[in-house]
Order: sequence, then structure tokens, then C-alpha cells
Amino acid sequence: MTKDRSEDVLGAMLRGLRGRCPHCGTGRLFYRYLKVSPACEACGLDLDRYPSDDGPAYFTILLVGHLIVAPILLFPIIWRAPVAIIVPAVVAPLIGLTLAILPRTKGAVIGLLYALRVHREDAGLHTADRAID
Repeated sequence: MTKDRSEDVLGAMLRGLRGRCPHCGTGRLFYRYLKVSPACEACGLDLDRYPSDDGPAYFTILLVGHLIVAPILLFPIIWRAPVAIIVPAVVAPLIGLTLAILPRTKGAVIGLLYALRVHREDAGLHTADRAID
């Protein structure tokens, strides 16, 4: 029985979400907070060839904005409370959630790029600059 392509994509994204190699799920994806390991220590996959660039930051902003900022705007107490209380009460969770979600989002994006076989070498194929030349 063959696996469905969507299961491959989802599996690779989930392995990346956990900070593991999208291919084997064993090796660590990051050697520091957001620094991608050059290669998987378990299977040898070249992890540096998947260009996550700015995508994870945009997805993190989208998630944090919907999880923290949008609900805050719905509560009227926010508009009546002193600024000295509201700013730290909002900024601390924003920073904490952003720092917690960003590496997981980056891992999921790298897993997606792995599953879709998008490599750094393919950058010339996916740019509008090529159409201008």
C-alpha cells in the first residue's frame, strides 16, 4: 500500500514542527535557537538547502496576532485599564509566545519545503526577477 502524498507532506511538517529532521525524524533540525544544522546527524540529509527565509516570521506574526492581539481587542477592560498595567501584560505574552512559536514554525516550513522538494538552488525558478530579464 502506497502512502498518500498529503501524508508525506504532513509527516515532514510534523517532524519539522518537533525540531527533527523532516526525512528521518531522528536528527535535530537546529543546532541553536534558529540555526539550521548543516546536515542531519542521523541520516546525513543536507538540511541547509531548504530556504525558510522570512516565511516562518510571517506565519509567526499571523499566529501570535490572532492568538493574543485579536482577543485583547475584544475585551473592553483593555480600553479602561491604565497603560502602565496593560503594556507589560500584553507585551510579555507577545514576546513569550513569539519566541516559543518561531522555531516550531521554521521547522514546519522546512518540513514543507523538504516534502515539496524546494531547494535553495531552485530560487531562480521561483522569482519574478527572472520574468524581467
